[in-house]
Amino acid sequence: MAALLELKGICKYFPGVRANDQVNLEILPGEIHALLGENGAGKTTLMNCVYGLYTPDAGQIFWQGREIKIRSIRDAINIGIGMVHQHFMLVHNLTVLENIMLGLLSSREPFLDKKRVATEVTELMQAYGLQVELDAQIWQLPVGVQQRVEILKALYRKARLLILDEPTAVLTPSEVKELFRVLRQLTDRGQAVILITHKLDEVMAVAHRVTVMRDGKVVQTLPTSGTDKQTLARLMVGRDITLEMTRTPARTGEVILEVEDLHALNNRGLPALRGVSFRIHRGEILGIAGVAGNGQTELAEVLTGLRPATAGRVRLKGRDVTNYPPRALYNLNLAHIPEDRQRLGLILDFSLEENTMLGVYYRRPYARGIKVQHDIIKNHAARLIKEYDVRAPGISTRARFLSGGNQQKLILARELDRQPDLLIAVQPTRGLDIGATEFVQQQILAHRERGAAILYISTELEEIMKLSDIIAVFYEGQIVGLLEGDQVDLETIGLMMAGSRRPA
Repeated sequence: MAALLELKGICKYFPGVRANDQVNLEILPGEIHALLGENGAGKTTLMNCVYGLYTPDAGQIFWQGREIKIRSIRDAINIGIGMVHQHFMLVHNLTVLENIMLGLLSSREPFLDKKRVATEVTELMQAYGLQVELDAQIWQLPVGVQQRVEILKALYRKARLLILDEPTAVLTPSEVKELFRVLRQLTDRGQAVILITHKLDEVMAVAHRVTVMRDGKVVQTLPTSGTDKQTLARLMVGRDITLEMTRTPARTGEVILEVEDLHALNNRGLPALRGVSFRIHRGEILGIAGVAGNGQTELAEVLTGLRPATAGRVRLKGRDVTNYPPRALYNLNLAHIPEDRQRLGLILDFSLEENTMLGVYYRRPYARGIKVQHDIIKNHAARLIKEYDVRAPGISTRARFLSGGNQQKLILARELDRQPDLLIAVQPTRGLDIGATEFVQQQILAHRERGAAILYISTELEEIMKLSDIIAVFYEGQIVGLLEGDQVDLETIGLMMAGSRRPA
């Protein structure tokens, strides 16, 4: 079968970094091809070259056997390539329909032809089972629905090759199944899909072939029917990975965090938390499970001083800290790994060195009065980057130039190094490869053993079950059940998350 897309000898360099080094890749019509690798392996950079965001420094791109030059995103779209990025490229105050139309010529220039486009998009939605309210503004939609909008944008532009960068990082299990159904439907019609992912279960479940990259090079391409998760993990990181993790019984101490009858509103002024109560002891992990949009984000924001509580009480180490500002909570040794690493976790135009200082730059030993201790700060940043394997040319690199996974590791390094009494971790392994995920989970369990209290919020149910001593299931802003972490299964939690079953 002739290749739809073929890459030969693709190279891409950045200052101090060889992101892609002589990469060869072949994508066939009608296949789902997984692109697997560690953070910083060069997967997204390679696809950005295909999509016209970057221009390769060397190599050739062939489309249906003919060599082409892709100099812009418009070039890629015009030949039939679409890409859904890890961080969606949508305009939040425009409607779904307006986002789909954005950048396209109208048949009624200078007027928009919304009626015709709405009809055509509705037909696409019916054909692929991608139902979205066209008049809804993007900010009103949960992330799973926003992803449907991105896919519809690509399909409306007649994409024959759809590139998805970490598409399941923000989806619930039911949304993942729905996405895979759509991808299989696409390939049944002869279109091709490139799936950039870190998740081995998903590769084995949906991909026909998988290409593993490491350090900017292709290690191997092989059919998923002829491999297994352990082999792929070894190819990714060059060593054996422990896919199972042992959690020792909790040795709990005093109550660190106590939440009583907590209420809060969401960004639209509607109730997001409705009487939430729980406790976390020293040496204990409380996992929060729930479909996105059921109050987990608002809970984390209230507890970290980013959103006011409208009623209820929050006590940290016995002190009433309800509606304390972030710095005051930080000074009480609370650490926060935020859900949105780019908006809340980092200042993207600051260097890695400067980002490691956020929250502590005014303290000893990093400052003495108004004088900053530059040598101490540089040594501190260099140590964190080495210990947490943050892939970067140096500590002066701006955070925006890191891959998403390395940005996440930078935040983890800064927050966990403080040895917090209370850690609030929201999606801490989102976008991390299997090796980095293993490292993060081991670090969190180590902090639990040290005696930290940990609130762990994640849409990865298997991760919640693996790490949590207690699981609180959220539904419509309330806790509908507290379960022992080692006495539940995916089906039980899934039913409770949907509001259809509560424990006796």
